Formats: sequence, structure tokens, C-alpha cells
Amino acid sequence: MARKTIKVDYLARVEGEGALKVVIRDGAVQSAELSIFEPPRFFEAFMRGRAFSEAPDITARICGICPVAYQMSAVHAMEDALGVTVDGPLRELRRLLYCGEWIESHTLHVYMLHAPDFLGYAGAIDMARDHGDVVRKGLDLKKAGNEIVTMIGGREIHPINVKVGGFYRTPTKSELAPLAERLKIARDIALETVRLVAEFDFPDRSRDYVSVGLRHPGEYPFNEGRIASSGGLDIPVADYGKHFKEVHVEHSTALQSQLDGVGSYLVGPLGRYNLNFDKLSPIAQEAAREVGLGETCHNPYRSIIVRSIEILYACDEALRIIHNYERPEKPAVDIEPRAGIGFAATEAPRGLLYHRYRLDEDGTIAEANIVPPTSQNQASIEEDLRAYVGGWLDLDDEALQHRCEQTVRNYDPCISCATHFLRLERVEEASP
Repeated sequence: MARKTIKVDYLARVEGEGALKVVIRDGAVQSAELSIFEPPRFFEAFMRGRAFSEAPDITARICGICPVAYQMSAVHAMEDALGVTVDGPLRELRRLLYCGEWIESHTLHVYMLHAPDFLGYAGAIDMARDHGDVVRKGLDLKKAGNEIVTMIGGREIHPINVKVGGFYRTPTKSELAPLAERLKIARDIALETVRLVAEFDFPDRSRDYVSVGLRHPGEYPFNEGRIASSGGLDIPVADYGKHFKEVHVEHSTALQSQLDGVGSYLVGPLGRYNLNFDKLSPIAQEAAREVGLGETCHNPYRSIIVRSIEILYACDEALRIIHNYERPEKPAVDIEPRAGIGFAATEAPRGLLYHRYRLDEDGTIAEANIVPPTSQNQASIEEDLRAYVGGWLDLDDEALQHRCEQTVRNYDPCISCATHFLRLERVEEASP
């Protein structure tokens, strides 16, 4: 039995700890295992016994790049449990805050983490030496997202202005005006970004994914909607647990999600796009058609284009919200504690984020369940590796390792929320 081992002490441009093992027999890939060995972070456990009002600030600490997603999922689930509906300008401000997070998170991934894979650089710093103007534009675009989060959320990272029922303070229309001027420039840069990344050289790979995400009758989804799939699933968020199960696999400390009757599925930009192209704004739809994307996309390496389309949409949507904004009379609706179970799912930059809470009569959190996007994508990542690596076995170990890393980065796996990997082990076995 021939055996080769390739080790990467640190995988650049993602965070977290894990490993990848690929077993090849008779020139064919027999298995690909993405092993996660980060320790538990116990957020669900230490939320028990805390007041419902603490959930937004606690969950925001799960991730430094997508804290808004965790806050929004938490407040929507709490409001569901408490029988509260937030609409009008407060709902629009929540969409605006989500726009900011999409812009900053997607731009970080496109320019700093993923583009170097296609342009042949080890990282963004090396890339900046030859493409300084491009990187500077990316930083300007990201800054626009940061400014939205700061204005609406109170600060760039781990926002502090979000509460169950709304916000602690809402901005005035005049305070939002400078954001609009920044966003007009950002929207132009976002359109340039779509055109830029569409020129990259993409591997010719695709799979017939089952796309899963929110679907809303009137808008491209951020905070609300029903959970839908390209296979015909259409359920209220409260039924998530009836159709999706988290399972433990021996090679990983992270749970993997499975869709009943299907197995692995795809969440994130590709999944959203495949389900919601018709809800994109006209400028985003036109940009997608201009660069040759259809109404669906099944090549994960082209996800960088779809992310850029979503940046463009988020800039455009933010401008719409600011233009129509009128400051509400109160920054939040009144809340009365009560016992209940609440469910929510929102669209984090990396995909569907599910929260479920059970509250006692005084509003104390009795149970918490959080399913992040990357744990839902882990099985799909492994299937991509099994499907695609076989077409690259003629590459040397270094080139093969790069393709595997690039395949994982297609998903922009979410910091330490769920997954990343450090070591690729390539094992070649001869038939007995």
C-alpha cells in the first residue's frame, strides 16, 4: 500500500482548526473527510438561566464578522416566543443593519480571502503589491458596510444598539444622509467587483446541489421568510427541527446537518441565489446576466461572483431603505416576559442561521439551540472534495493541496463557529 501525507501547519485565509484526509485507491477518490477538532464553545449552555434581553449581546460574541446575523436571529426568535411583531421603520432598520454586515463580510471574503486563489497569490498582502488599486477599492467597499453597522448597531464589531423589540436608539434621517453618499460610491465599486471577479479562470466543476434558504414573497431574504429548497421543501421556520437533523460523525467534533430524505444540502450565497434570483433588485439581476450567470449557478468556484452580486444588492437595498426612511416614534416596541418557545432563521452572509429558545414565565432562557451555516455546509464541502479531487490526481501534492483549500474557501467557512482545516493528509492505497 503506497501512502503519501501532505501536511499544512497553517491554512491561510481561513480561521479555526481542523484537518482533511483524502483516501485514493486505484486512481479514484474513495473518501474525503473534513475533520473539525476545535473545542466546544458552550454558548448554548451558558445562555441558560440568562434573561431573554441578554440574548442579542451574548450571541453577537459567537462571531466577530457576522455578529448581526446572530443578533437578528436571537431577537426574532425571542419575539416569536414573546408574541411580538416588529414592523415598519424598525423592520427596515434591521434590514439596513443586515445590509451593512453583508457588505463588509462578503467584501472581506471576496478581496482578502478568496481572490488570491484565482490570481495566484499566497494572500491579500502579496496580491496588493501588484493590484494595489483593486485592494484599496475593496477596502473602501468594506468600509461602507462598517459605517452602516456602526451607525445602526452602535459600533463596528459586536453591535450594542440591538435589543429585543427593536433598538436602544434609532438614527435621524439627517444622520443617515452621509451613508447614502458613501453607498452610491460603494454601489459603483460593487458593480466593478462583479465584473472583475467574473473574469477569473474558474475550474469547470458543478454538482446538482439541493439549495436551501429563506424564501420571502416580497424581498430578497435577510431576516424573515419560510425555509425553502430547490427540491420542493416549503416550511415555516418552526418546522426546521422536523426536517433537519444534526448528526455526529466520528472524524469530527463538529456536528453536521442533514436534510431528511436528501442528506447534504447547500446554504449560503449560491443557495440563496438559486432560490431567490427573482427577488434581486434590477441592477443586481442585470449585472448577473451581464457576466453570464443564469438564474441558478451550480459551480461552487463561481460563488465569488454570486457573493459580489449580493454585495451589489446590499448596497442598492441600503440606499432604498435610507431614501424611504422616516424615524419611528419609539426605538422599540414594549415587551412583557412570558413562557414560550420561539424560532427564527435569518440569512447570515454564509447562509441559513437557525435559533430556537424556550423561555420560562419570567423570560429566563431555559433552552437554546443554534445551528450555524457552516455546520449545515460541512457535508456538502466533503462531497465537493470527493467529487472534484478525482479530476486533479495528476497534480503534484502542492497543487492538489491548493485545489482542496480553494474548494473549502468557496464556502467562506465561518471562523470558529463551525469549521476550517489545517492539515491535508493524502493516502493512496492499492487494491488488495
